Amino acid sequence: MAYVLVFAIAFLLGSIPFGLVISKLFYGKDLRDEGSGNIGTTNAIRSMGKVGGYAVFVLDFGKGLLSGLVATWVGGAFGLDAAGVHTLTALAFFGCTYGHIFSPWLGFKGGKGIAVAVGCLFVTFGPVGAIIELAVFAVLVVVTKYVSVGSIAAALACPVLALFFFWGDVPGWLLCAIVGFTVVWAHRGNIERLRAGTERRIGSSKESAS
Repeated sequence: MAYVLVFAIAFLLGSIPFGLVISKLFYGKDLRDEGSGNIGTTNAIRSMGKVGGYAVFVLDFGKGLLSGLVATWVGGAFGLDAAGVHTLTALAFFGCTYGHIFSPWLGFKGGKGIAVAVGCLFVTFGPVGAIIELAVFAVLVVVTKYVSVGSIAAALACPVLALFFFWGDVPGWLLCAIVGFTVVWAHRGNIERLRAGTERRIGSSKESAS
């Protein structure tokens, strides 16, 4: 019951499309009709500016963090041991990220999962693991000037880091690995544009990218 409850709560939290909510309520536009059409932070910044974009990031990050905290609380309430609670946080990570990428409110479409995943990883991996993920993202973005490259690299690092943080816990590692590879899949459009040389760099205009 604890696992079912955590998955349901995490998935529903993840499914809240904050990018779309903010764009419609405060900017009178549908974020899906702007830029890349994605509801995540990068497109939100490009379409709504820093205030709107960072608000989307904070809310998406927050729902991931809350999902992890809910898993910890539910595990304790159901009397699970530390190992069981840890596995439960991996399930929350899975559920919240999948809810974000496959939101039922958007026809099972959504964002690409980076902000929400990192938020949850502050509980699932702990602060050290989450900061390593952020560092991988930041370094690759700075070096390449592509947000997508940093995002994909961070997603690929997830299964590797999970080997350490979930050593001996096969279900926990598997859940983290599935999320990592799913986030890479969610960036398939970016990967195609990177191959074609048409992916937008940070600071580039639509014209220069095209």
